[in-house]
Amino acid sequence: MRANPVLSAVLERYKKGEIPLDEAAQEIEGLRMERVGDFACLDLGRAVRCGMPEVVLAEGKEPAHLAEIAIRHAEAAGRCVVTRVTPAQASAVQDRCVGKGITAEYRDMARVLVLSTGAAPEPTGGIVAIITAGTSDIGVAEEAKIIAEEMGCVVRTAYDVGAAGIHRLFPALKPLLEADVFVVCAGREGTLPAVVAGLVDKPVLGVPVSTGYGYMGKGRAALASMLQSCSVIAVVNIDAGFTAGAFAARIANGGRKE
Repeated sequence: MRANPVLSAVLERYKKGEIPLDEAAQEIEGLRMERVGDFACLDLGRAVRCGMPEVVLAEGKEPAHLAEIAIRHAEAAGRCVVTRVTPAQASAVQDRCVGKGITAEYRDMARVLVLSTGAAPEPTGGIVAIITAGTSDIGVAEEAKIIAEEMGCVVRTAYDVGAAGIHRLFPALKPLLEADVFVVCAGREGTLPAVVAGLVDKPVLGVPVSTGYGYMGKGRAALASMLQSCSVIAVVNIDAGFTAGAFAARIANGGRKE
């Protein structure tokens, strides 16, 4: 079985004398908590407990508060992912990173900010395929892609394969068939995940996207359609790119354990 990379790093730091025994034990237990001002209590042990990175939701947070939270996570873990980031929030965080040895890359299509002290995700060998029905679904797909990559997976994509013109799907699937799991994003009536699940022998996660209008628009029809699928699929919430990417990576990484 592959060792938890975060746990291995803690043990290596203790071996080198960089941290005392009690601090190493606290980190290994995965119960590290830290207050930031009077507005946040950070969970710094999630990677050890859960085997996945800490991801910060930017929605509703003041830019200055968000910067302090993200930087502290990056300092503690080497990397931090922030989702649903506005350009103003991204600029605030990037400005605060200057001079701290932390890079902050804003990926505007996904609305994700990735902070790093230079550490990189450890490759696991897991392969995640991500497919979108249309171009309007790419933002959610890109969020899922970044999360899966942060969890060590290789991600292969096929965007705008459509369901109205089903002939576009078959050539798009060919390069993806080695994947351990498929994430399929679709708005409007949300047909595509059920179709893909009828063509591949791997788990399929349906992601309803808030495209579409009128009756049951904004992803509600897509969610209902996926939940009623006669093909075997699992379904996440509307626009839940983070959840889909993280769960897909867990499936892919679990299947690759030696």
